[in-house]
Amino acid sequence: MECRRCASPLDRPGDYCLVCHTANADTVVLDLDRDRATVTILDDDDVLGETTVTTRPEDGDEEEVVELRNFGGKIADEVRRKRPDEVYATGNREVLRSARAQLHYDFYRINSDGRPVEAVIERRGERALDVVDLAPEEKLGGSHTTLIGGRDGRRAIQTVAGHPHVKKVIPGPIDAGGVGSQSGLRAKVTRADTNGNVRLLLRDGSSVQENRIVTTARDIDGGEFVREDLNDALDEEGLY
Repeated sequence: MECRRCASPLDRPGDYCLVCHTANADTVVLDLDRDRATVTILDDDDVLGETTVTTRPEDGDEEEVVELRNFGGKIADEVRRKRPDEVYATGNREVLRSARAQLHYDFYRINSDGRPVEAVIERRGERALDVVDLAPEEKLGGSHTTLIGGRDGRRAIQTVAGHPHVKKVIPGPIDAGGVGSQSGLRAKVTRADTNGNVRLLLRDGSSVQENRIVTTARDIDGGEFVREDLNDALDEEGLY
């Protein structure tokens, strides 16, 4: 493939041209299994090509951590070659987290039903969710200021409030009549309502707190996308 601007040869389809500094692709789609990743390159709705990255999972804890990080790094290298506007990913969560941690692009999870590229093309035809460019603490509101769970509770709220599609987090009253648990603070985002908004449930021992999350979604489908992303973010923090 040649650069669309200067016609210089590219090593791989969709690579960023280092001669004239031109992007030749706008989107990368990642379909991730634990031992194999398919990297598909798009420009608008055109598929320019795909690359497969493989690994051999290790058994030992320490060896697996290193191998997984290296696998994520190889996937991230393929993405960086394209310098895309957006990255969409589906599949194994461990691999997804490893790759995402090594990238600094707009990164979206998708439910693909085995058709990730088609799902991305269909989704890009829909109106994108607005992004709220505010610090997490500026999104906190409401009359209740106490949070359960101490430092972990604040970390859960900060994680949710830091999401680009969250407008506001409104802490709710605390119910101390729940069933006790010794597992520490747990956080979970509930299913979206018809307006695309969700609720963050915090549980710590016998205390439960329901916090309202106002999102930029306009309907249930958009809210469900935000919900899944928030729960994945909480899972990454070890709070889900």
